[in-house]
Amino acid sequence: MFRRLLLRTAGRLVARPIRRRLNAFVATTHHPETAQSDLLQRIIAKQRDTGFGRDHGFSTIRTVEDFRRQIPVAPYEYVAPYVQRVQKGETSALLSDPQVLMFALTSGTTASRKMIPITQDYLDDYRRGWNIWGLTAMRDHPVISLKPMAQMVGDPEEFRCEAGIPCGNLSGYTAQVQKKIVRGLYTVPAYTGKIKDPVSRYYVALLCSLRRKVGMLMAANPSTLVALARVLDLHKENLLRDLAQGTLSNNLDIAPELRAALALRLKADPAQAKKLEAIAQREPVFLPKHVWKPEELMIGCWTGGSVGPYLRQLPDYYGNTLLRDIGLLASEGRMTIPLEDNSPAGVLDISSHYFEFIPEGEIESKQPICLRAHELEEGKPYYILLTTKSGLYRYHIVDLVRMTGKFNGTPLIEFLGKGNRFANLTGEKLSEHHVTQAMIHVMKTIPQPITAYALAPVWDEKQPYYGIFLEEQDMKDPVLLASFLKGLEAELRRQNVEYDAKRDSGRLGPVQALKISTGAWSRWDKQNLAKRGGSPEQYKHPCLIGDLEFVKEIEKF
Repeated sequence: MFRRLLLRTAGRLVARPIRRRLNAFVATTHHPETAQSDLLQRIIAKQRDTGFGRDHGFSTIRTVEDFRRQIPVAPYEYVAPYVQRVQKGETSALLSDPQVLMFALTSGTTASRKMIPITQDYLDDYRRGWNIWGLTAMRDHPVISLKPMAQMVGDPEEFRCEAGIPCGNLSGYTAQVQKKIVRGLYTVPAYTGKIKDPVSRYYVALLCSLRRKVGMLMAANPSTLVALARVLDLHKENLLRDLAQGTLSNNLDIAPELRAALALRLKADPAQAKKLEAIAQREPVFLPKHVWKPEELMIGCWTGGSVGPYLRQLPDYYGNTLLRDIGLLASEGRMTIPLEDNSPAGVLDISSHYFEFIPEGEIESKQPICLRAHELEEGKPYYILLTTKSGLYRYHIVDLVRMTGKFNGTPLIEFLGKGNRFANLTGEKLSEHHVTQAMIHVMKTIPQPITAYALAPVWDEKQPYYGIFLEEQDMKDPVLLASFLKGLEAELRRQNVEYDAKRDSGRLGPVQALKISTGAWSRWDKQNLAKRGGSPEQYKHPCLIGDLEFVKEIEKF
C-alpha cells in the first residue's frame, strides 16, 4: 500500500513538468515553418565554431538556401571523419558541447555500425519525446497510468572509444540514468541489457515482471515480444520455481557480476507462483495473456514498415491489448511521436531536429528537390533527412516515409521501409516498400500463416522470378498457399508498374513459394545480426533481399 502511494505521489510530481513540455510542443505544431526555421538557426549558431562549422562556413549561413548550398545531402560517411576525431577526444571537431555522454551504436541494418555522439542537448530532447509519448498514452488510457512498465533495453557500454567514452545502446543508457523515483516503475533493471544471450535476457525480464501488474510492455521490434512470449512457455517450470524461491536458474548464460546484482533484487513470491502455476497447468500453452489482463496492458512497439508478420502474432500471445506505435526513432534521433493507438503515424518532432524531405522519385537526381515539413503533400512518399543538435547535417538515414495527414499544422508521418532495399533483375526496381505493402493487402483477405518471410530474386535460364521464402511449418495447406501466391502476385503488379510490365513481357515469372526448414529465419536473423552488430531490439528483419546468391545461402539454415 505504501509503495503504491509513494509511486502515485511520485507520478504526480513527475507528470507536472512533462505536461508543461507537452503543452509547449503542441503549441509549436500550429506553426511548423517558424519552429523549424528558428531551430535551424539555433543549431547553426551554436555549432558555428566547431571544426565542421568552420569547414562549412556556418558563420555565413543566414537562410535555408545558404544552408542547402553549403552542406550537401549526405550519408553517415560524410560526417564520419569528424566523429572519429571526437572519439579521440577532440570534441570541438563536431560539437560545441563540452562533453559527449556516450556514442550510440546503430543497429547496422544497412551497413557497418555507425557511432552517433550523444550530448546533453540530444538526451534532453530524446527524453522529452518519450515523456510526451508516455504521458499522452496514460492520459488516453487511465487504466495503465502509473502501473509498472516492462521495457527491453540493450547494453549501454559494449566498449569504450579512445577518449574513454562508452559506446553502446541508447535505450540502455537512458534507462541507466533515469531518476531513482522513476526507476521504481520499471520492472526490468537497466543492467540486464548486458546479458548477451537473448533467451537468458528474456528469461530475466519475465522473472522480474511476473510478480507485478504490468501496465505497459515496450520493445522497439514486435519480434522481441514474440520471442519473449515463447520463452515464457518454454521455460515456465524453471520460471515459476525461481519466482517461488527468489532464485535464478543455473542454466542461464549470465555473468557472475550480473547474477550477484540480480540476487539482491529477486524476492521469493510463493503466492504469485502458485497462482500462475495453476493457470499454467490448466492452459495447453502458458502465455503472457494469462499473466497480465490484455484490457489493462498497452504494448508499445513499431507497427510500420516490415514488422507486419510479427505484429499479427501479438494477439495470439498477449490477447487484445492496447497498442501504440513508439514512433520513428533511431540512434540518430527521434523523428515522430505517435499520439493515437493502432496507427504507425506520428506527429513530426519539429522541436528536436530540423527536417527536410526528398520526394521518392527524386532520389536518383544529382540535385534532388528538397522540401521542408510544411511543404509536404498528404499521401506522398519521401526520404527523410535530419539535422540534429549532435552533429548530423542533412543526414540521409535512407528511411522512406509518407505523410498521412496533419496534427494542427504539422505533418503526421508513417515509416514505410528502408529505401535502400531494392531488387532489380530485369528493370523492375522492386523495393521493400512494394513488398510490405503488397503483403499487408493480401493478408487482409487470405489467412496464410507466416512466421517470417522475405522475397529474393531467383535466377532461371528460361524465366527468372522472385521467391518468397517460407518456413515448412507455414506451408502445410497447399490450397491456401496457392491462393496466397495468386493474391501476392496481383498486389505486387498493382504496387509496381515496372514489375507489372516485366511480367506482361514474360521477362519475369510469377512469385513462387520456396520452402526452408522450420526455425531457419530465426537462425538466419541471429547470424545476420551477429555479422552487422547491434541489439536484437534494434534489428529489422529484411522483407526483400536483392542478392541472387541468397537462395543458396538460406539452404545452410
